[in-house]
Amino acid sequence: MDGNASNDESFNIDWDTDDEREIENLVPCSSSSFSVPNGNVNAGSGEGCSSAVSAKVRLIYDMKFPEDLVLKAIEQHVFNNSLILFSVWKLALQNSPEQQQCINSGQCSSAYNDDLLNVLSDSDSWCESEMNNTTNTSMVDDKRLLALTKMDFSVAEASIAIDRCGPEASIDELTDFIIAAQMARADEAFFKEPPDENKSKHSERKRKLNELEVLKKEKKGAQANETIRFPKPMVGFGVPTEEGTLVLQRSLPMAATGPPYFYYENVAQAPKGVWDTISSFLYDIQPEFVDSKFFSAAARKRGYIHNLPIDKRFLLKPLPPKTIHEALPLTRRWWPSWDTRTKLNCLQTCTASAKLTERIRKALEGYENDPPQNVQKFVIDECKKWNLVWVGKNKVAPLECDEVEMLLGFPKNHTRGGGISRTDRYKSLGNSFQVDTVAYHLSVLKDRFPGGINLLSLFSGIGGAEVALHRLGIPLKNVVSVEISEANQNIVRSWWEQTNQKGNLIHIADVQKLNGDKLEEFVASFGGFDLVVGGSPCNNLAGSNRHHRDGLEGEQSSLFYEYVRILDLVKGMIS
Repeated sequence: MDGNASNDESFNIDWDTDDEREIENLVPCSSSSFSVPNGNVNAGSGEGCSSAVSAKVRLIYDMKFPEDLVLKAIEQHVFNNSLILFSVWKLALQNSPEQQQCINSGQCSSAYNDDLLNVLSDSDSWCESEMNNTTNTSMVDDKRLLALTKMDFSVAEASIAIDRCGPEASIDELTDFIIAAQMARADEAFFKEPPDENKSKHSERKRKLNELEVLKKEKKGAQANETIRFPKPMVGFGVPTEEGTLVLQRSLPMAATGPPYFYYENVAQAPKGVWDTISSFLYDIQPEFVDSKFFSAAARKRGYIHNLPIDKRFLLKPLPPKTIHEALPLTRRWWPSWDTRTKLNCLQTCTASAKLTERIRKALEGYENDPPQNVQKFVIDECKKWNLVWVGKNKVAPLECDEVEMLLGFPKNHTRGGGISRTDRYKSLGNSFQVDTVAYHLSVLKDRFPGGINLLSLFSGIGGAEVALHRLGIPLKNVVSVEISEANQNIVRSWWEQTNQKGNLIHIADVQKLNGDKLEEFVASFGGFDLVVGGSPCNNLAGSNRHHRDGLEGEQSSLFYEYVRILDLVKGMIS
Protein backbone atom coordinates (compact mmCIF):
# COMPACT_ATOMS: atom_id res chain seq x y z
CA MET A 1 0.00 0.00 0.00
CA ASP A 2 2.99 2.27 0.47
CA GLY A 3 4.77 4.03 -2.34
CA ASN A 4 5.80 7.30 -3.83
CA ALA A 5 3.30 9.75 -5.16
CA SER A 6 2.67 9.74 -8.85
CA ASN A 7 4.03 12.52 -10.97
CA ASP A 8 1.78 15.45 -11.82
CA GLU A 9 0.14 15.29 -15.22
CA SER A 10 -0.26 18.60 -16.91
CA PHE A 11 -3.83 19.66 -17.52
CA ASN A 12 -4.20 20.23 -21.25
CA ILE A 13 -7.31 21.01 -23.27
CA ASP A 14 -7.15 20.27 -26.96
CA TRP A 15 -9.62 22.67 -28.52
CA ASP A 16 -8.40 21.92 -32.04
CA THR A 17 -11.17 19.42 -32.69
CA ASP A 18 -12.75 18.51 -35.99
CA ASP A 19 -15.65 20.82 -35.22
CA GLU A 20 -13.36 23.77 -34.60
CA ARG A 21 -11.33 23.11 -37.71
CA GLU A 22 -14.52 22.95 -39.76
CA ILE A 23 -15.62 26.32 -38.43
CA GLU A 24 -12.21 27.77 -39.07
CA ASN A 25 -12.27 26.62 -42.68
CA LEU A 26 -15.79 27.78 -43.54
CA VAL A 27 -15.81 29.92 -46.69
CA PRO A 28 -18.70 31.58 -48.53
CA CYS A 29 -19.85 30.32 -51.90
CA SER A 30 -18.08 33.12 -53.76
CA SER A 31 -15.63 35.97 -53.52
CA SER A 32 -15.72 38.92 -51.15
CA SER A 33 -14.79 41.49 -53.79
CA PHE A 34 -17.77 43.77 -54.48
CA SER A 35 -18.72 47.25 -55.50
CA VAL A 36 -22.13 48.85 -55.56
CA PRO A 37 -22.11 51.68 -58.06
CA ASN A 38 -25.48 53.38 -58.36
CA GLY A 39 -27.20 50.67 -56.39
CA ASN A 40 -25.95 47.78 -58.55
CA VAL A 41 -23.91 44.99 -57.04
CA ASN A 42 -21.06 43.39 -58.99
CA ALA A 43 -19.22 40.26 -57.85
CA GLY A 44 -15.54 39.81 -58.55
CA SER A 45 -16.01 36.06 -58.92
CA GLY A 46 -18.49 33.32 -58.10
CA GLU A 47 -20.68 33.64 -61.17
CA GLY A 48 -22.89 30.75 -60.10
CA CYS A 49 -24.45 32.87 -57.36
CA SER A 50 -23.94 36.37 -58.77
CA SER A 51 -27.38 36.82 -60.28
CA ALA A 52 -29.12 35.61 -57.17
CA VAL A 53 -27.17 37.79 -54.81
CA SER A 54 -27.51 40.80 -57.11
CA ALA A 55 -31.29 40.56 -56.90
CA LYS A 56 -31.26 40.15 -53.15
CA VAL A 57 -28.81 42.95 -52.50
CA ARG A 58 -30.61 45.25 -54.92
CA LEU A 59 -33.78 44.62 -52.94
CA ILE A 60 -31.99 45.36 -49.68
CA TYR A 61 -30.49 48.48 -51.19
CA ASP A 62 -33.94 49.62 -52.39
CA MET A 63 -35.17 49.54 -48.80
CA LYS A 64 -33.49 52.94 -48.37
CA PHE A 65 -30.79 51.85 -45.96
CA PRO A 66 -27.66 54.03 -46.06
CA GLU A 67 -25.26 52.92 -48.75
CA ASP A 68 -22.26 52.59 -46.42
CA LEU A 69 -24.20 50.16 -44.19
CA VAL A 70 -25.17 48.01 -47.16
CA LEU A 71 -21.55 47.93 -48.35
CA LYS A 72 -20.31 47.03 -44.91
CA ALA A 73 -22.83 44.21 -44.57
CA ILE A 74 -21.98 42.83 -48.02
CA GLU A 75 -18.28 42.92 -47.26
CA GLN A 76 -18.82 41.01 -44.02
CA HIS A 77 -21.22 38.33 -45.22
CA VAL A 78 -20.58 38.02 -48.94
CA PHE A 79 -23.41 35.91 -50.47
CA ASN A 80 -25.17 34.95 -47.25
CA ASN A 81 -28.25 37.06 -48.02
CA SER A 82 -30.04 36.53 -44.72
CA LEU A 83 -26.99 37.66 -42.81
CA ILE A 84 -26.58 40.70 -45.08
CA LEU A 85 -30.13 41.76 -44.36
CA PHE A 86 -29.87 41.26 -40.63
CA SER A 87 -26.50 42.96 -40.48
CA VAL A 88 -27.80 46.02 -42.38
CA TRP A 89 -30.81 46.18 -40.12
CA LYS A 90 -28.64 45.93 -36.98
CA LEU A 91 -26.17 48.55 -38.21
CA ALA A 92 -29.03 50.87 -39.03
CA LEU A 93 -30.39 50.52 -35.50
CA GLN A 94 -26.98 51.25 -34.02
CA ASN A 95 -26.09 54.21 -36.23
CA SER A 96 -29.28 56.04 -37.08
CA PRO A 97 -31.54 57.60 -34.44
CA GLU A 98 -34.03 58.47 -37.16
CA GLN A 99 -34.14 54.88 -38.35
CA GLN A 100 -34.60 53.74 -34.75
CA GLN A 101 -37.45 56.17 -34.33
CA CYS A 102 -38.98 55.01 -37.58
CA ILE A 103 -38.86 51.39 -36.46
CA ASN A 104 -40.17 52.13 -32.99
CA SER A 105 -43.08 54.08 -34.44
CA GLY A 106 -44.00 51.24 -36.79
CA GLN A 107 -43.68 53.34 -39.94
CA CYS A 108 -41.08 51.05 -41.45
CA SER A 109 -42.17 47.77 -39.93
CA SER A 110 -44.65 46.86 -42.64
CA ALA A 111 -42.23 47.52 -45.46
CA TYR A 112 -39.48 45.77 -43.63
CA ASN A 113 -41.52 42.65 -42.90
CA ASP A 114 -42.73 42.41 -46.48
CA ASP A 115 -39.24 42.84 -47.91
CA LEU A 116 -37.80 40.41 -45.39
CA LEU A 117 -40.30 37.74 -46.29
CA ASN A 118 -39.61 38.32 -49.97
CA VAL A 119 -35.87 38.00 -49.45
CA LEU A 120 -36.17 34.87 -47.31
CA SER A 121 -38.87 33.12 -49.32
CA ASP A 122 -37.66 33.83 -52.86
CA SER A 123 -35.80 30.53 -52.88
CA ASP A 124 -35.57 30.04 -56.61
CA SER A 125 -32.89 32.71 -56.97
CA TRP A 126 -30.69 31.47 -54.11
CA CYS A 127 -27.58 29.37 -54.36
CA GLU A 128 -28.36 25.68 -54.00
CA SER A 129 -26.44 25.35 -50.75
CA GLU A 130 -28.43 28.19 -49.21
CA MET A 131 -31.69 26.56 -50.25
CA ASN A 132 -30.79 23.23 -48.66
CA ASN A 133 -29.78 24.82 -45.38
CA THR A 134 -32.85 26.98 -44.93
CA THR A 135 -35.83 25.19 -46.46
CA ASN A 136 -37.16 23.62 -43.23
CA THR A 137 -35.69 25.72 -40.47
CA SER A 138 -35.34 29.25 -41.81
CA MET A 139 -37.85 30.82 -39.42
CA VAL A 140 -36.42 29.02 -36.38
CA ASP A 141 -32.89 29.95 -37.42
CA ASP A 142 -33.94 33.59 -37.88
CA LYS A 143 -35.36 33.72 -34.37
CA ARG A 144 -32.25 32.13 -32.88
CA LEU A 145 -30.06 34.43 -34.94
CA LEU A 146 -31.88 37.48 -33.60
CA ALA A 147 -31.68 36.14 -30.03
CA LEU A 148 -27.95 35.61 -30.28
CA THR A 149 -27.29 39.00 -31.81
CA LYS A 150 -29.22 40.58 -28.94
CA MET A 151 -26.70 38.88 -26.63
CA ASP A 152 -23.97 40.88 -28.39
CA PHE A 153 -22.65 37.96 -30.41
CA SER A 154 -21.84 38.83 -34.00
CA VAL A 155 -24.12 37.65 -36.80
CA ALA A 156 -21.28 35.59 -38.27
CA GLU A 157 -20.70 33.82 -34.95
CA ALA A 158 -24.40 33.14 -34.54
CA SER A 159 -24.77 31.83 -38.08
CA ILE A 160 -21.84 29.45 -37.80
CA ALA A 161 -23.07 28.16 -34.45
CA ILE A 162 -26.56 27.49 -35.85
CA ASP A 163 -25.10 25.74 -38.87
CA ARG A 164 -22.83 23.49 -36.79
CA CYS A 165 -25.16 22.72 -33.86
CA GLY A 166 -28.17 21.92 -36.01
CA PRO A 167 -31.85 22.85 -35.99
CA GLU A 168 -32.59 21.28 -32.58
CA ALA A 169 -29.93 23.19 -30.65
CA SER A 170 -31.15 25.47 -27.86
CA ILE A 171 -29.97 29.03 -27.28
CA ASP A 172 -27.84 27.83 -24.34
CA GLU A 173 -26.12 25.23 -26.53
CA LEU A 174 -25.44 27.79 -29.22
CA THR A 175 -24.07 30.22 -26.63
CA ASP A 176 -21.72 27.58 -25.17
CA PHE A 177 -20.54 26.67 -28.68
CA ILE A 178 -19.66 30.28 -29.54
CA ILE A 179 -17.89 30.88 -26.22
CA ALA A 180 -15.86 27.67 -26.58
CA ALA A 181 -14.80 28.73 -30.05
CA GLN A 182 -13.80 32.18 -28.78
CA MET A 183 -11.67 30.62 -26.05
CA ALA A 184 -10.06 28.22 -28.48
CA ARG A 185 -8.94 30.98 -30.79
CA ALA A 186 -8.29 33.76 -28.33
CA ASP A 187 -4.89 34.55 -29.81
CA GLU A 188 -5.91 34.67 -33.45
CA ALA A 189 -8.71 35.97 -35.64
CA PHE A 190 -11.30 33.23 -35.49
CA PHE A 191 -14.28 34.65 -37.30
CA LYS A 192 -14.33 36.64 -40.51
CA GLU A 193 -15.32 39.89 -38.84
CA PRO A 194 -13.06 41.61 -36.30
CA PRO A 195 -13.78 40.77 -32.64
CA ASP A 196 -16.21 43.00 -30.83
CA GLU A 197 -14.42 45.21 -28.35
CA ASN A 198 -17.46 45.18 -26.06
CA LYS A 199 -17.52 41.46 -25.27
CA SER A 200 -20.64 40.25 -23.56
CA LYS A 201 -20.65 39.84 -19.79
CA HIS A 202 -21.98 36.35 -20.31
CA SER A 203 -18.95 35.39 -22.38
CA GLU A 204 -16.53 36.85 -19.87
CA ARG A 205 -18.20 35.06 -16.99
CA LYS A 206 -18.07 31.73 -18.82
CA ARG A 207 -14.40 32.24 -19.63
CA LYS A 208 -13.49 33.08 -16.02
CA LEU A 209 -15.40 30.13 -14.65
CA ASN A 210 -13.59 27.81 -17.04
CA GLU A 211 -10.21 29.19 -16.01
CA LEU A 212 -11.14 28.81 -12.35
CA GLU A 213 -12.10 25.16 -12.86
CA VAL A 214 -8.77 24.47 -14.56
CA LEU A 215 -6.87 26.06 -11.67
CA LYS A 216 -8.86 24.07 -9.11
CA LYS A 217 -8.15 20.79 -10.88
CA GLU A 218 -4.45 21.60 -11.20
CA LYS A 219 -4.25 22.53 -7.52
CA LYS A 220 -6.13 19.42 -6.42
CA GLY A 221 -3.92 17.19 -8.56
CA ALA A 222 -0.76 18.79 -7.18
CA GLN A 223 -1.89 18.42 -3.56
CA ALA A 224 -3.00 14.82 -4.08
CA ASN A 225 0.50 13.85 -5.21
CA GLU A 226 2.49 15.99 -2.79
CA THR A 227 3.72 14.26 0.35
CA ILE A 228 5.07 15.71 3.54
CA ARG A 229 8.74 15.63 4.50
CA PHE A 230 9.71 12.90 6.93
CA PRO A 231 12.53 12.77 9.45
CA LYS A 232 15.63 10.85 8.45
CA PRO A 233 16.08 8.24 9.71
CA MET A 234 12.38 7.50 10.18
CA VAL A 235 12.54 6.07 13.71
CA GLY A 236 9.79 7.94 15.54
CA PHE A 237 10.78 8.39 19.19
CA GLY A 238 13.64 6.03 18.56
CA VAL A 239 14.51 2.38 18.08
CA PRO A 240 17.12 0.39 20.03
CA THR A 241 19.35 -0.06 16.99
CA GLU A 242 19.78 3.70 16.45
CA GLU A 243 21.89 5.11 19.27
CA GLY A 244 21.28 8.67 20.31
CA THR A 245 17.78 8.85 18.82
CA LEU A 246 15.71 7.64 21.79
CA VAL A 247 13.16 10.08 23.20
CA LEU A 248 12.01 9.08 26.68
CA GLN A 249 9.44 11.76 27.45
CA ARG A 250 6.77 13.77 25.68
CA SER A 251 3.86 15.94 26.73
CA LEU A 252 0.32 15.08 25.69
CA PRO A 253 -2.71 17.40 25.53
CA MET A 254 -4.91 17.02 28.60
CA ALA A 255 -7.83 15.74 26.51
CA ALA A 256 -5.68 12.85 25.24
CA THR A 257 -4.69 11.53 28.66
CA GLY A 258 -6.56 8.99 30.71
CA PRO A 259 -8.28 5.78 29.65
CA PRO A 260 -8.52 4.24 27.23
CA TYR A 261 -5.18 4.01 25.53
CA PHE A 262 -5.50 4.35 21.79
CA TYR A 263 -3.26 3.54 18.87
CA TYR A 264 -3.91 4.56 15.24
CA GLU A 265 -1.82 3.60 12.17
CA ASN A 266 -1.80 4.46 8.46
CA VAL A 267 0.58 4.92 5.53
CA ALA A 268 3.17 7.65 6.08
CA GLN A 269 3.28 8.89 2.51
CA ALA A 270 -0.28 10.17 2.38
CA PRO A 271 -1.26 13.27 0.37
CA LYS A 272 -0.25 16.62 1.78
CA GLY A 273 -2.37 17.75 4.71
CA VAL A 274 -3.80 14.32 5.53
CA TRP A 275 -1.69 13.77 8.63
CA ASP A 276 -2.44 17.29 9.84
CA THR A 277 -6.14 16.44 9.59
CA ILE A 278 -5.69 13.09 11.34
CA SER A 279 -3.74 14.80 14.12
CA SER A 280 -6.39 17.51 14.55
CA PHE A 281 -9.08 14.86 15.12
CA LEU A 282 -6.88 12.88 17.53
CA TYR A 283 -6.27 15.58 20.12
CA ASP A 284 -3.52 17.32 18.11
CA ILE A 285 -1.02 14.56 18.91
CA GLN A 286 1.86 14.63 16.47
CA PRO A 287 2.38 11.38 14.52
CA GLU A 288 5.32 9.09 15.17
CA PHE A 289 6.72 8.11 11.76
CA VAL A 290 8.56 4.79 11.73
CA ASP A 291 10.05 2.65 8.98
CA SER A 292 9.82 -1.04 9.79
CA LYS A 293 13.15 -1.70 8.10
CA PHE A 294 14.67 -1.09 11.56
CA PHE A 295 12.66 -4.07 12.86
CA SER A 296 12.71 -6.46 9.90
CA ALA A 297 14.22 -7.15 6.47
CA ALA A 298 11.46 -5.21 4.68
CA ALA A 299 10.65 -1.50 4.66
CA ARG A 300 7.21 -0.34 5.74
CA LYS A 301 6.83 3.42 6.29
CA ARG A 302 3.95 4.15 8.60
CA GLY A 303 2.64 6.93 10.80
CA TYR A 304 1.33 6.21 14.31
CA ILE A 305 -0.71 8.48 16.58
CA HIS A 306 -1.21 7.25 20.13
CA ASN A 307 -1.30 8.26 23.79
CA LEU A 308 0.91 5.39 24.98
CA PRO A 309 3.92 5.96 27.23
CA ILE A 310 7.19 5.90 25.31
CA ASP A 311 9.65 4.87 28.02
CA LYS A 312 10.62 1.27 28.80
CA ARG A 313 9.86 -0.04 25.35
CA PHE A 314 11.39 -3.38 24.41
CA LEU A 315 11.71 -5.62 21.38
CA LEU A 316 10.05 -8.96 20.76
CA LYS A 317 12.21 -12.02 21.20
CA PRO A 318 13.57 -13.76 19.29
CA LEU A 319 14.77 -10.82 17.26
CA PRO A 320 13.63 -10.97 13.64
CA PRO A 321 16.13 -11.16 10.75
CA LYS A 322 17.23 -7.72 9.55
CA THR A 323 18.60 -8.45 6.05
CA ILE A 324 17.39 -10.35 3.00
CA HIS A 325 20.05 -13.03 3.32
CA GLU A 326 19.31 -13.52 7.02
CA ALA A 327 15.60 -13.86 6.31
CA LEU A 328 16.01 -15.93 3.11
CA PRO A 329 19.38 -17.71 3.37
CA LEU A 330 18.77 -19.96 0.32
CA THR A 331 18.85 -16.92 -1.96
CA ARG A 332 22.48 -16.14 -1.11
CA ARG A 333 23.82 -18.79 -3.50
CA TRP A 334 22.21 -17.25 -6.57
CA TRP A 335 22.42 -13.57 -5.64
CA PRO A 336 24.49 -11.66 -8.25
CA SER A 337 27.14 -9.20 -7.09
CA TRP A 338 25.54 -6.35 -9.04
CA ASP A 339 22.31 -6.65 -7.03
CA THR A 340 23.32 -4.74 -3.90
CA ARG A 341 19.97 -4.90 -2.07
CA THR A 342 20.05 -5.79 1.61
CA LYS A 343 16.44 -4.81 2.42
CA LEU A 344 13.18 -5.47 0.64
CA ASN A 345 10.80 -2.66 -0.21
CA CYS A 346 7.32 -2.30 1.24
CA LEU A 347 5.37 -5.53 0.90
CA GLN A 348 2.44 -4.95 -1.44
CA THR A 349 -1.02 -6.46 -1.78
CA CYS A 350 -0.13 -8.06 -5.15
CA THR A 351 2.77 -9.92 -6.67
CA ALA A 352 4.68 -10.12 -9.94
CA SER A 353 3.43 -12.22 -12.83
CA ALA A 354 5.13 -15.27 -14.32
CA LYS A 355 5.50 -13.35 -17.60
CA LEU A 356 7.70 -10.76 -15.90
CA THR A 357 10.00 -13.29 -14.27
CA GLU A 358 10.32 -15.12 -17.59
CA ARG A 359 11.16 -11.89 -19.37
CA ILE A 360 13.92 -11.24 -16.84
CA ARG A 361 15.32 -14.74 -17.34
CA LYS A 362 15.46 -14.29 -21.10
CA ALA A 363 17.11 -10.89 -20.71
CA LEU A 364 19.93 -12.43 -18.67
CA GLU A 365 20.51 -15.83 -20.25
CA GLY A 366 22.47 -14.45 -23.19
CA TYR A 367 25.35 -13.24 -20.95
CA GLU A 368 27.88 -15.54 -19.35
CA ASN A 369 29.28 -12.81 -17.14
CA ASP A 370 27.63 -9.67 -15.77
CA PRO A 371 25.02 -8.21 -18.15
CA PRO A 372 25.45 -4.67 -19.51
CA GLN A 373 24.36 -1.70 -17.40
CA ASN A 374 21.05 -1.16 -19.17
CA VAL A 375 20.02 -4.79 -18.57
CA GLN A 376 21.14 -4.59 -14.94
CA LYS A 377 19.07 -1.45 -14.43
CA PHE A 378 15.95 -3.05 -15.92
CA VAL A 379 16.29 -6.13 -13.73
CA ILE A 380 17.05 -4.21 -10.52
CA ASP A 381 14.16 -1.80 -11.06
CA GLU A 382 11.69 -4.69 -11.46
CA CYS A 383 13.16 -6.56 -8.50
CA LYS A 384 12.77 -3.52 -6.26
CA LYS A 385 9.26 -2.82 -7.47
CA TRP A 386 7.98 -6.35 -6.94
CA ASN A 387 10.35 -7.57 -4.19
CA LEU A 388 11.76 -10.33 -6.40
CA VAL A 389 14.48 -12.58 -4.99
CA TRP A 390 17.02 -14.85 -6.71
CA VAL A 391 16.10 -18.54 -6.68
CA GLY A 392 18.35 -19.88 -9.44
CA LYS A 393 20.81 -18.89 -12.15
CA ASN A 394 19.33 -15.89 -13.97
CA LYS A 395 16.06 -16.70 -12.23
CA VAL A 396 14.01 -14.48 -9.92
CA ALA A 397 10.72 -15.18 -8.17
CA PRO A 398 8.22 -13.31 -6.00
CA LEU A 399 8.02 -13.97 -2.30
CA GLU A 400 5.84 -16.83 -1.15
CA CYS A 401 2.99 -16.16 1.29
CA ASP A 402 4.75 -17.82 4.23
CA GLU A 403 7.85 -15.71 3.53
CA VAL A 404 5.74 -12.53 3.63
CA GLU A 405 4.16 -13.72 6.90
CA MET A 406 7.63 -14.17 8.42
CA LEU A 407 8.80 -10.73 7.24
CA LEU A 408 5.69 -9.11 8.77
CA GLY A 409 6.12 -10.94 12.10
CA PHE A 410 3.18 -13.36 11.80
CA PRO A 411 3.47 -17.08 12.56
CA LYS A 412 3.96 -19.43 9.63
CA ASN A 413 0.79 -20.30 7.74
CA HIS A 414 -1.11 -17.61 9.65
CA THR A 415 -3.23 -16.70 6.61
CA ARG A 416 -3.92 -20.29 5.58
CA GLY A 417 -6.44 -20.56 8.39
CA GLY A 418 -8.97 -18.52 6.46
CA GLY A 419 -9.29 -21.02 3.66
CA ILE A 420 -8.67 -18.29 1.09
CA SER A 421 -6.85 -18.16 -2.22
CA ARG A 422 -3.18 -17.31 -2.64
CA THR A 423 -4.13 -13.96 -4.20
CA ASP A 424 -6.34 -13.06 -1.24
CA ARG A 425 -3.58 -14.04 1.16
CA TYR A 426 -1.25 -11.50 -0.46
CA LYS A 427 -3.98 -8.88 -0.23
CA SER A 428 -4.63 -9.52 3.45
CA LEU A 429 -0.94 -9.48 4.30
CA GLY A 430 -0.28 -6.31 2.31
CA ASN A 431 -2.90 -4.45 4.39
CA SER A 432 -1.67 -5.66 7.79
CA PHE A 433 0.52 -4.28 10.59
CA GLN A 434 4.21 -5.09 10.82
CA VAL A 435 3.94 -7.01 14.09
CA ASP A 436 7.46 -6.38 15.43
CA THR A 437 7.11 -2.61 15.01
CA VAL A 438 3.65 -2.46 16.61
CA ALA A 439 4.74 -4.77 19.44
CA TYR A 440 7.65 -2.43 20.24
CA HIS A 441 5.16 0.43 20.73
CA LEU A 442 2.64 -1.68 22.69
CA SER A 443 5.31 -3.27 24.90
CA VAL A 444 4.84 -0.50 27.51
CA LEU A 445 1.44 -2.04 28.38
CA LYS A 446 2.87 -5.33 29.69
CA ASP A 447 3.54 -4.01 33.19
CA ARG A 448 0.26 -2.04 33.26
CA PHE A 449 -2.02 -4.98 32.44
CA PRO A 450 -0.46 -8.10 33.93
CA GLY A 451 -3.88 -9.73 34.34
CA GLY A 452 -4.92 -9.18 30.73
CA ILE A 453 -6.41 -6.53 28.52
CA ASN A 454 -9.78 -5.65 26.98
CA LEU A 455 -9.18 -4.74 23.37
CA LEU A 456 -11.36 -2.94 20.82
CA SER A 457 -9.71 -3.72 17.47
CA LEU A 458 -11.15 -1.56 14.66
CA PHE A 459 -10.36 -2.54 11.05
CA SER A 460 -8.53 -5.48 12.64
CA GLY A 461 -7.66 -7.22 9.34
CA ILE A 462 -5.76 -10.42 10.06
CA GLY A 463 -5.23 -9.49 13.73
CA GLY A 464 -1.85 -7.74 13.75
CA ALA A 465 -2.51 -6.02 17.09
CA GLU A 466 -3.86 -9.23 18.64
CA VAL A 467 -0.79 -11.19 17.52
CA ALA A 468 1.54 -8.45 18.84
CA LEU A 469 -0.11 -8.41 22.29
CA HIS A 470 -0.08 -12.22 22.45
CA ARG A 471 3.61 -12.36 21.53
CA LEU A 472 4.32 -9.74 24.22
CA GLY A 473 2.74 -12.07 26.79
CA ILE A 474 -0.26 -9.82 27.50
CA PRO A 475 -3.37 -12.00 27.99
CA LEU A 476 -6.37 -11.16 25.80
CA LYS A 477 -9.41 -11.14 28.10
CA ASN A 478 -12.03 -9.70 25.76
CA VAL A 479 -11.46 -8.75 22.13
CA VAL A 480 -14.07 -7.03 19.98
CA SER A 481 -12.74 -7.41 16.43
CA VAL A 482 -14.40 -5.15 13.86
CA GLU A 483 -13.59 -6.37 10.34
CA ILE A 484 -15.75 -6.46 7.23
CA SER A 485 -13.82 -9.18 5.39
CA GLU A 486 -15.20 -12.62 6.20
CA ALA A 487 -11.94 -14.23 5.09
CA ASN A 488 -9.97 -12.06 7.55
CA GLN A 489 -12.47 -12.90 10.29
CA ASN A 490 -11.84 -16.59 9.64
CA ILE A 491 -8.07 -16.05 9.80
CA VAL A 492 -8.31 -14.34 13.21
CA ARG A 493 -10.70 -16.98 14.57
CA SER A 494 -8.43 -19.80 13.34
CA TRP A 495 -5.41 -18.17 15.01
CA TRP A 496 -7.44 -17.66 18.20
CA GLU A 497 -8.22 -21.35 18.35
CA GLN A 498 -4.72 -22.52 17.41
CA THR A 499 -3.12 -20.42 20.16
CA ASN A 500 -5.62 -21.64 22.78
CA GLN A 501 -6.80 -18.20 23.82
CA LYS A 502 -8.87 -18.22 27.02
CA GLY A 503 -10.71 -14.95 26.54
CA ASN A 504 -13.72 -13.96 24.49
CA LEU A 505 -13.51 -13.09 20.79
CA ILE A 506 -16.45 -11.10 19.38
CA HIS A 507 -16.69 -10.31 15.68
CA ILE A 508 -18.53 -7.30 14.24
CA ALA A 509 -18.57 -6.86 10.47
CA ASP A 510 -19.40 -3.21 9.80
CA VAL A 511 -17.65 -0.45 11.73
CA GLN A 512 -20.43 1.97 10.76
CA LYS A 513 -22.98 -0.15 12.63
CA LEU A 514 -21.03 -0.12 15.89
CA ASN A 515 -23.19 2.44 17.70
CA GLY A 516 -23.40 3.81 21.21
CA ASP A 517 -25.94 1.22 22.38
CA LYS A 518 -23.69 -1.67 21.37
CA LEU A 519 -20.65 -0.06 22.99
CA GLU A 520 -22.59 0.47 26.22
CA GLU A 521 -23.39 -3.24 26.26
CA PHE A 522 -19.70 -4.09 26.01
CA VAL A 523 -18.73 -1.55 28.67
CA ALA A 524 -21.41 -2.92 31.02
CA SER A 525 -20.41 -6.52 30.24
CA PHE A 526 -16.68 -6.38 30.90
CA GLY A 527 -16.03 -2.90 32.29
CA GLY A 528 -14.91 -1.01 29.21
CA PHE A 529 -11.88 -1.15 26.92
CA ASP A 530 -8.27 -0.70 27.92
CA LEU A 531 -7.00 -0.18 24.37
CA VAL A 532 -8.63 1.00 21.14
CA VAL A 533 -6.41 0.10 18.18
CA GLY A 534 -6.86 0.30 14.44
CA GLY A 535 -5.70 1.41 11.03
CA SER A 536 -8.44 2.63 8.72
CA PRO A 537 -8.22 1.72 5.00
CA CYS A 538 -5.40 3.41 3.10
CA ASN A 539 -6.93 2.86 -0.37
CA ASN A 540 -7.30 6.59 -1.08
CA LEU A 541 -4.05 7.58 0.65
CA ALA A 542 -1.36 5.29 -0.75
CA GLY A 543 0.89 6.58 -3.51
CA SER A 544 0.34 3.42 -5.55
CA ASN A 545 -3.31 4.39 -6.06
CA ARG A 546 -3.02 6.85 -8.96
CA HIS A 547 -6.71 6.92 -9.88
CA HIS A 548 -8.55 7.43 -6.59
CA ARG A 549 -5.99 9.10 -4.33
CA ASP A 550 -8.62 11.39 -2.83
CA GLY A 551 -7.27 11.55 0.70
CA LEU A 552 -9.64 11.31 3.65
CA GLU A 553 -12.52 12.27 1.35
CA GLY A 554 -12.13 9.00 -0.55
CA GLU A 555 -14.76 6.30 -0.30
CA GLN A 556 -12.63 3.88 1.77
CA SER A 557 -10.23 6.17 3.64
CA SER A 558 -13.06 8.38 4.92
CA LEU A 559 -13.73 5.54 7.38
CA PHE A 560 -11.02 7.17 9.51
CA TYR A 561 -13.81 9.34 10.93
CA GLU A 562 -15.49 6.18 12.21
CA TYR A 563 -12.39 5.49 14.29
CA VAL A 564 -12.66 9.00 15.76
CA ARG A 565 -16.40 8.61 16.42
CA ILE A 566 -16.02 5.30 18.23
CA LEU A 567 -13.00 6.43 20.23
CA ASP A 568 -14.89 9.50 21.45
CA LEU A 569 -17.87 7.35 22.47
CA VAL A 570 -15.69 4.89 24.39
CA LYS A 571 -13.70 7.67 26.04
CA GLY A 572 -16.90 9.40 27.14
CA MET A 573 -18.39 6.23 28.58
CA ILE A 574 -15.26 5.32 30.53
CA SER A 575 -14.79 8.86 31.83
